[in-house]
Amino acid sequence: MKRIITVLCAFMLVIMPVSGVKAQADAKQTIQGKAKQIADMLVQNYGVTSLQYAIMDEGEIILSDGAGFHDKASQKAVHKDTMYGIGSVSKMVVTTAVMMLVDSGQVGLDQPLTTYITDFKMADSRYKEITPRMLMNHSSGLYGSQYGNSMLFDDNDTRNHDELLNKLQAERLKSKPGEYSVYCNDGFQLLEILVERVSGLSYSKYVERFISKPLQLDSTKTPLDSFNRDRLAETYWPTFKPKMPVENANIIGTGGFYSTAEELTQFAEVLMGNRPDLLSDASVKAMQSPEYRKGIWVSDKINSFNFGLGWDAVELAPFSEYGIKALTKGGDTIMYHASLITIPEHDISMAVLSSGGSSIFDQMFATKVLLEVLKEKGIIDNIKPDRTFSAPAQTKMPDELNDYSGLYGTVGATTEIDIQNAAFTLPAMLGGLVAEQSYVYTGDGYFTSKDGSVKVSFVKEHNAKTYVKVQGYLSLPGLGQMGMSTYDYQKLEHNKLDTVTQEKWSARNGLQYFALDEKITSIFYLVPSQLIKSFKVNAEQGYVSGTKITDVNHSVNVAEIPIMNGRDAFDLELTKKRDAEILTQNGQQYISEKAIRPIFDGKSGIATIPANGQARWYAIGGESAEKTITVNSPEHGGYAVYDDQGQVLQFSIATGEQTTKLPKKGFIVFGGNAGDIFQIHQK
Repeated sequence: MKRIITVLCAFMLVIMPVSGVKAQADAKQTIQGKAKQIADMLVQNYGVTSLQYAIMDEGEIILSDGAGFHDKASQKAVHKDTMYGIGSVSKMVVTTAVMMLVDSGQVGLDQPLTTYITDFKMADSRYKEITPRMLMNHSSGLYGSQYGNSMLFDDNDTRNHDELLNKLQAERLKSKPGEYSVYCNDGFQLLEILVERVSGLSYSKYVERFISKPLQLDSTKTPLDSFNRDRLAETYWPTFKPKMPVENANIIGTGGFYSTAEELTQFAEVLMGNRPDLLSDASVKAMQSPEYRKGIWVSDKINSFNFGLGWDAVELAPFSEYGIKALTKGGDTIMYHASLITIPEHDISMAVLSSGGSSIFDQMFATKVLLEVLKEKGIIDNIKPDRTFSAPAQTKMPDELNDYSGLYGTVGATTEIDIQNAAFTLPAMLGGLVAEQSYVYTGDGYFTSKDGSVKVSFVKEHNAKTYVKVQGYLSLPGLGQMGMSTYDYQKLEHNKLDTVTQEKWSARNGLQYFALDEKITSIFYLVPSQLIKSFKVNAEQGYVSGTKITDVNHSVNVAEIPIMNGRDAFDLELTKKRDAEILTQNGQQYISEKAIRPIFDGKSGIATIPANGQARWYAIGGESAEKTITVNSPEHGGYAVYDDQGQVLQFSIATGEQTTKLPKKGFIVFGGNAGDIFQIHQK
């Protein structure tokens, strides 16, 4: 039907008066100008190196442009064929691939996953209840993300994919499958394996043969594909001058594809139901269904998250406020960011891709432009203004709300909520976009931020858990607002420890543990929080970094929080290896700072990678402080230097530098193949 409408519209254009043609041209020019203005603003003010965007309307590209530079050094402009990593928008590709197998009768959405991946096992018998549907709607109960050796510079090593099933064998579930949805990357890695097991093809080959080729997507590739890497938009790190090597997200089902904005809108034709030769109408509708409603969920209409199958949102605000069904999927790697929004009933899609920035910025940009398109097409009368807020008027609080005081936890952290004088303080949220601040009681069970844009309440769900519910609007200059409604914290019970256990964990408070198993090509060496773990111990209450202490060497996840804040959970296990304490988290090993020896003090020395291939860490200080070192690295080796605050000062894989000045205090790590020798000269 949509194709017939397109033909009729084209015929009407032929007979339309010149004034009508001019009006359409003026409208298009207005949208182009507004989009370009926002894109340039993102480059100037939001840490974006380059940006590419495209809109497809009824099968035709009506806008395709970019901002910033493909390459800063050459000042080469972004072109429509410039490729970007699309991060988690890749989840829509693997979801589509599985739904194609559903259409062919090879996969049942609600059959046990073990039907197709027979060697899938976990340390929790409930894993047998997990189905492909649960992987797509994030309700499987899996902990979240096995990130180890996944994000690599110029390295398409498949070990993350190859080791996933083995690592999951030692993992528990954090909830009963289907109980609630919380964002989960590992589920889409399992879907990738499912496609391979059922089809008999590698995942990259399956997508190339059954999706990319029929759609003529010549720029949609994976790290395992052969293509000209010079087509990828260059990426940069804020503290280093050189451009970064090519980023490979080797968790392909979860976030590994590269593409262009135009090709993503072509792919969106499948997602909107315009390619029944590839995906049935039944499958398209199933993907767009409100899956989030099947389990525990935040009850609020204004939200940027409400999961379908693969989709982040199937009732995306602010479009839902106009009675329009819009769907979105966003994605972030370390270097690249992406957003895809589709409006099926009006056959419109927009993709925004960027180097630097954030998928949140990309989504807000796409939202702002698409509202302009809808207005110009007469689908909406006017664009609603951003909400305004005022300082809250504090009112008398019912005494029973004081009972909500206590310890609360989320993945990785605990916080004490102490309601005093009808007010309390919460830490920063949304990665710092919502600042740490106080909330005062304003009536109807709500506590409100000082500017009035965020409301907090306490909700007891039918799983008997009490959650801190946060509702608010993220306002960004030039980009507008994004409505958010989440559960951010879960109330915890006191966990009494015996004296020995309490003392043992208290002694670990603040200790740092350093990654041993991460390849030196890993981009995580630029992101120390992924490599260096530090314990925040609340021994009196019996918790450490958001996990519940069970004995002197173990703690387990307790977070059962829907949507986003319960994602990427973990357990902690401490063991002794010779004289070193070793932390195991999500199958990766980390060594205690107490076991790290100082780097040599002389003019020269060597560092050798042990037979197990693990990284070698050394402490900087004393005689080595502020010395300049030159490292002769083996072919596949490299090193990174950090100060005592954990900031990366040098990463040779990224910069190519072999000479660097050491900080006054800090750490240096060497990585490579087993037996590799680094020759180090110091002056």
